[in-house]
Amino acid sequence: MKFEVQENYLTIYLPKDLDHHSAEEIKREADRLIERGHIRYVIFDFAGTEFCDSSGIGVIMGRYKKVCMFGGEVWAAHTSERIKKILKMSGAAKIMQIYEEEK
Repeated sequence: MKFEVQENYLTIYLPKDLDHHSAEEIKREADRLIERGHIRYVIFDFAGTEFCDSSGIGVIMGRYKKVCMFGGEVWAAHTSERIKKILKMSGAAKIMQIYEEEK
């Protein structure tokens, strides 16, 4: 996974498996960057992600709660059909924008 900050945007390039093994590290680093960098927008980049469990959904929901307090937003980018389905079924799609690329 990789983190990139530009102005008040944080992009998190998620790993292949967004599960309990990766969730803690993502939460810790994202929270540190959100607090230090006055981040208002968090973009979860799912380009390389094939699997997401409830721990991954927890990462999204927790970061949403953090930036929402400051009027921020959470976005999902490069979502496969499988990941979109998981986001919709979990309810995460209701709190985040899903960026659809132009074809």
